[in-house]
Amino acid sequence: MSDSGTARSVTGEDEVVDLCRELIRIDTSNYGDHSGPGERKAAEYVAEKLAEVGLEPKIFESHPGRASTVARIEGEDPSRPALLIHGHTDVVPANADDWTHHPFSGEVADGCVWGRGAVDMKDMDAMTLAVVRDRLRSGRKPPRDIVLAFLADEEAGGTYGARHLVDHHPDLFEGVTEAISEVGGFSFTVNEQRRLYLIQTAEKGIHWMKLTVAGTAGHGSMIHRDNAITELSEAVARLGRHKFPVRVTKTTRAFLDELGDALGTDLDPENMEGTLAKLGGIAKLIGATLSNTANPTQLGAGYKVNVIPGEATAHVDGRFLPGYEEEFLADVDRILGPHVRREDVHANKAVETTFDGALVEAMQSALVAEDPAAKAVPYMLSGGTDAKSFDELGIRGFGFAPLKLPPELDFAGMFHGVDERVPVEGLQFGVRVLDRFIDAS
Repeated sequence: MSDSGTARSVTGEDEVVDLCRELIRIDTSNYGDHSGPGERKAAEYVAEKLAEVGLEPKIFESHPGRASTVARIEGEDPSRPALLIHGHTDVVPANADDWTHHPFSGEVADGCVWGRGAVDMKDMDAMTLAVVRDRLRSGRKPPRDIVLAFLADEEAGGTYGARHLVDHHPDLFEGVTEAISEVGGFSFTVNEQRRLYLIQTAEKGIHWMKLTVAGTAGHGSMIHRDNAITELSEAVARLGRHKFPVRVTKTTRAFLDELGDALGTDLDPENMEGTLAKLGGIAKLIGATLSNTANPTQLGAGYKVNVIPGEATAHVDGRFLPGYEEEFLADVDRILGPHVRREDVHANKAVETTFDGALVEAMQSALVAEDPAAKAVPYMLSGGTDAKSFDELGIRGFGFAPLKLPPELDFAGMFHGVDERVPVEGLQFGVRVLDRFIDAS
């Protein structure tokens, strides 16, 4: 009770942990088809939390169970271009036997919320809900309209989430020019006087490929020169071991300049092994943005040990840098050779924007207000997000899900990894930063 005898109102910082835990407990595993539980329960949960504070959210179901929730908050000046804050509610699958705490328990232990989606990206979903609910309860309108989108299917390319809304309900995003979402705004501690907060301004493009080799079927006991498995295996090995050339985009160059300044050294992108070794967990994120990549992920062939199959297949996760799609595909085809048929299973463009403007200034000011050692810097994401879909509407996307992290936490390793977790203090920090950001944006 306060001095006046009334209960203190709940704040965003108060409820963000419970919101994150409750979202994690809703299993939204996405297996790349419709065999999972879907996102409908999560969409209804989000809609309920938004309706409680006076919004009128709408649920859009693109396929039975595959649902997204969208709502619009009226700003002080509706004539200004609107801001989109989007997040996805689906997660990649998790094997509970591998985890310290059950991946769908939302356990709080060692100062962290544990569970699948804790960093990818139910933490940002929870922070967004917490900030919005706090602001609406206290009657604080944002400076401009904000569109909120909690989306299905991001982990499988967004076909039944962001892509569906962009294609069939573009009016939901009328007037939106900028957006923030996942995989950005997290800290990298250089020293106590400097923490870099990586803002995603670019992401690589995608070519998920199926490779097929046709051979001659036959008896496994015979000498056989036209073996599809042999031909495919050799091609996949060549591709998997290939070192693509370093290509420095404007975003990567800007990041390396900022990082070099913070470390007090000039960084040569052609000789980054020593530097990457100093970057801890984020080395995985940064190293993959220096070149195109192609990683074999699946192999399939045959049905009996003594039968040589007539066909063998493989799947490859290919990622290309902005501006280098043609070079990437030409390299892949040259490496595979003439006997391998390549077809796309899923493809999407690379995106890149500049690191400037009022929105970037709002990010920097909000971060510094909560962490005086903060410096916002641009970087490229090696993966892909729903920003690709919203780019089709001319919406400029940034990764800004602010978290102040302990230096020892392998944050990059949490994405799709075992024992995914997010610090409680990080969630509360993110709520404060997002609240300031909205005021400044």
